[in-house]
Amino acid sequence: MDILKRIIQLRDERGWSNYRLAKEADISQTTLRNLFNRNTLPGIPTLETICKGFGITLSQFFAEGDEPIEMSEEQKEMFDTWNTLSKDKKGALLELMKKM
Repeated sequence: MDILKRIIQLRDERGWSNYRLAKEADISQTTLRNLFNRNTLPGIPTLETICKGFGITLSQFFAEGDEPIEMSEEQKEMFDTWNTLSKDKKGALLELMKKM
């Protein structure tokens, strides 16, 4: 999946500008602009923030079609735990996962 195209798709479905998305997601316009101009992928925390701005979950972001995504109990526990972590702990966990 092309993450930047998906962000654009969701933004366009709502008729939003980049300015509106930045406001709804509570991220800077510069951050959003840099994602598109530099063609860089957002990190998980930034993508979570963008999803919150859209009013969707990460699983809904990655869902294809209109079918809901089923998560196992283990996956639900993982996401619930993730949401309780501080920004620093999320960063440390991401680094650990990348090294696995």
